[in-house]
Amino acid sequence: MEEEKITGLPENASRELREGEEYKPLLSPDKNYPEVNMRTVLLGLLMAVLFSAAAAYLGLKIGQVFEAAIPIAIIAVGLSSAGKRKNALGENVIIQSIGASSGVVVAGAIFTLPALYILQAKYPEITVSFMQVFLSSLLGGVLGILFLIPFRKFFVSDMHGKYPFPEATATTQVLVSGEKGGDQAKPLIMAGIIGGLYDFIVATFGTWAETFTSRVIPFGTELADKAKVVFKVNVGAAVLGLGYIVGLKYAAIICAGSLLIWFGIVPLLPLLSDSLLHTLNPSFTGVLSDLTPEVIFTTFARHIGIGGIAMAGLIGIYKSRGIIASAIGLASKEFKGKGNVISAEVKRTQRDLSMKIIVIGVILALITTFIFFFVGVVNFNLLYAVVGILVVAIIAFLFTTVAANAIAIVGTNPVSGMTLMTLILASVVMVAVGLKGTEGMVAALIIGGVVCTALSMAGGFITDLKIGYWIGTTPAKQETWKFLGTLVSAATVGGVIMILNKTYGFTGEGALVAPQANAMAAVIEPLMSGVGAPWFLYAIGALISIVLSYFGVPALAFALGMFIPLELNTPLVVGGAISWYVSTRSKDKALNTARQEKGTLLASGFIAGGALMGVVSASIRFGGINVINTLWTESAGAEWLGLVMYGAIIGYLVWDSMRAKVEKK
Repeated sequence: MEEEKITGLPENASRELREGEEYKPLLSPDKNYPEVNMRTVLLGLLMAVLFSAAAAYLGLKIGQVFEAAIPIAIIAVGLSSAGKRKNALGENVIIQSIGASSGVVVAGAIFTLPALYILQAKYPEITVSFMQVFLSSLLGGVLGILFLIPFRKFFVSDMHGKYPFPEATATTQVLVSGEKGGDQAKPLIMAGIIGGLYDFIVATFGTWAETFTSRVIPFGTELADKAKVVFKVNVGAAVLGLGYIVGLKYAAIICAGSLLIWFGIVPLLPLLSDSLLHTLNPSFTGVLSDLTPEVIFTTFARHIGIGGIAMAGLIGIYKSRGIIASAIGLASKEFKGKGNVISAEVKRTQRDLSMKIIVIGVILALITTFIFFFVGVVNFNLLYAVVGILVVAIIAFLFTTVAANAIAIVGTNPVSGMTLMTLILASVVMVAVGLKGTEGMVAALIIGGVVCTALSMAGGFITDLKIGYWIGTTPAKQETWKFLGTLVSAATVGGVIMILNKTYGFTGEGALVAPQANAMAAVIEPLMSGVGAPWFLYAIGALISIVLSYFGVPALAFALGMFIPLELNTPLVVGGAISWYVSTRSKDKALNTARQEKGTLLASGFIAGGALMGVVSASIRFGGINVINTLWTESAGAEWLGLVMYGAIIGYLVWDSMRAKVEKK
């Protein structure tokens, strides 16, 4: 095939179309291009394995799963450029689409399934197997793909220009720039090496402390002990990069939620009476004034964040009711008219998997999920299995549009909030039909894992399909091969979670934070063990979300900040501030944009390099090699050195971003 000159996306790619105007993708709908072949499938699967491992480690460590699409797209572009492949744009989209299964499957798995290990530490009778983790992730991912496909045309075509699709925009620009011949991979590789080595040295050797705290000075220690006020910041490269990509606006909102909890609620709680504290959390026994700020946060304050997330998810469904109705109508029309449409007459760029395949696929997936529940979760109890599959089917379908809508607008999937609400609902329903105790905990978490992965997949997959729409690939091919990427990612994340549990664990000193999974465990345990749940704390969080939504503040971001530890929220603001700084220093808008994009590549490198080397470090410790000097790592000197190194990595990010130049056309 003759090589076609790619000059960039059409002018009307991101705006609403005028009456009678048509969007024409880069790859002509009337021609066929290289898309799926042995190379693209193998590279896509390799990316799925690597980034599943990296994302699982980082997500369990800090509670945030990075978007794998951009780094994978850059690697795909770099490899095709190095191999001097012609017309590789369609191939790179498929590589990215298969590989990006990693991030979304990981998000679904790590937000829920590590809670099984967390509860197992308290209830040894709970058993956790690889098949439970694997099947929960796989079946949830498959349902997410199938439920989303009928909504594809609504989100990517009918609503053209009405949604910004930030993640899809960034990834598409990387792919297009690579096809134009832009050397996009070098900054990512260099930042990946620097960020990877930086985090590897901390995780493997403990050369400096991973977190800088106000306890490093005597007054700070006294303030933490008496007033229950402490400040913390994680000095890792990966978290800094994550903050850069999140941006200052959302980082500030997330951190504001954290500051309210740590500097407002936590110091206030010890002033309340013991009876009132017991009312707020019936499972609490003890004297609150004797506890550290961290324990007060875990025991009480974090539940406010849980309530806020659950309500934010509910508000999201209500706001999306029109989208659900419209998309169902669109899918229904296509299903009714499908038999009258000759496949060859449908343009290549508009071909989805047939509605017959989707309906059969959904039925088979739900039957398989039911068998999994019946045999592997509820010990052959028919009633419990039926209730479980109904919860999964109804909630996963309804929340699909919420997840896709969130990604389309802000690039952030509120899957954790929706999953928390799923867990609460599933627990209440399961208890009502008689399933309680540890068996009920496992059942509710498995249900939550399937739903969480389905929603995560739906949100992430709409990004892939929008990329394909802009570039002009075949949707049916993306949809078909996404299943294989999901299978490989589910198997990888199952293995990684088991390794990380044996290496670090999710409870106790030095354990991985796994904030979402800890939140899930905190929700499940009181509901299933007969102890009253902290409903008052949930209600406070729900009220905060309602008030924030009324005033137009993103409630989900604020609520996430309320239950993620402070040290993991403050670096988001640092990264976001850097992003704002490098993109506003010049009066030349094009130069600001170039600096912003260069910084995005560097931040992606920090994230990918830091996370991948984190997995390497975990593997070394899993092999029995531990060379960390705990006495030094926990000292004030290690914290001060960590702050110095943090300044150095910040300086590099700013300096290299500011070196960007406007590309001459």
